[in-house]
Amino acid sequence: MSRQLRILVTGGAGFIGSHYVRRLVRGAYPAFAGAAVVVLDKLTYAGTEAALEPVAGDERLRLVIGDICDADLLDDLLPGTDVVVHFAAESHVDRSITGAAEFVRTNVEGTHTLLRACRNAGVGRFVQVSTDEVYGSIAEGSWREDQPLDPSSPYSASKASADLLALAYHRTYGLPVCVTRCSNNYGPYQFPEKMIPLFVTNLLDGGTVPLYGSGHNVREWLHVDDHCRGVQLVAEAGRPGTVYHVGGGTELTNRELTSLLLRELGADWQDAVRPAPDRPGHDLRYSIDDTRIRTELGYRPRIDFRTGLADTVRWYAENRSWWEPLKIRAAVGGAVTAPARGA
Repeated sequence: MSRQLRILVTGGAGFIGSHYVRRLVRGAYPAFAGAAVVVLDKLTYAGTEAALEPVAGDERLRLVIGDICDADLLDDLLPGTDVVVHFAAESHVDRSITGAAEFVRTNVEGTHTLLRACRNAGVGRFVQVSTDEVYGSIAEGSWREDQPLDPSSPYSASKASADLLALAYHRTYGLPVCVTRCSNNYGPYQFPEKMIPLFVTNLLDGGTVPLYGSGHNVREWLHVDDHCRGVQLVAEAGRPGTVYHVGGGTELTNRELTSLLLRELGADWQDAVRPAPDRPGHDLRYSIDDTRIRTELGYRPRIDFRTGLADTVRWYAENRSWWEPLKIRAAVGGAVTAPARGA
């Protein structure tokens, strides 16, 4: 009888991580069917057990509340683990600007602690989930995976540092590491400090939405389900030491996205939109070339943006019990722009 596959998902109670776990446990990824899944999550303000509630009763799933900076905990958890998918991160750019220390601790020191423990435990594959923000802004064209990193914020700098550490662990120690870098995610269970859920929940409450600067900053949008499928393809068959871009293919200015959200919720620009001072170091445009993952692993985004956006708006309208307490607890509602890649 073959041994049961064992997967550790860090940050698995956050937005993207919990989507990956729900899909994994429900059998959406046949190569990992029947796997034992351990979620390691600190349950900070952006991680909730409620995000795992739909699969909480599955006997193959275990939630461990803990910190990736805890070396002793990792040494206990990792032996026997086949694959680590590392979503855990501090991810909001605005928070990194007002206080960078926690981003360095979690994203850099935490990733290093995890890498070291994986090397000691002989983990078979490590997927570092990252962001297109590590490249900085691009005026025309799209970033390829071999472009130099030029991050603008403490958040993106901490993710760039984590990526380089992960790749160095492959080159120096032979740890089978792959890095994924995605465009802007959206979908259900995203913490309402990021642009789409913040704007949607504010509008559902009859409030206003803050738009940074001129609103002409451009982002490429990716449904969380398409992102998680890309991560899974890399977890199954990515080449160790390789970076893969996971793109959504829909580029919009923040003004264009705001107009779409207003239309979905029946709100008027003049009444609902208020200008906000621009973010320091605000990148104008992100765009990634995802040819590598398409040609090597067969990735294609499946969810049309308009359809995915409408479904996301509907989810927030129907799940007030999830997001209302979070907004109250975190006092969310102020200025925000296109979101970082929260896990």
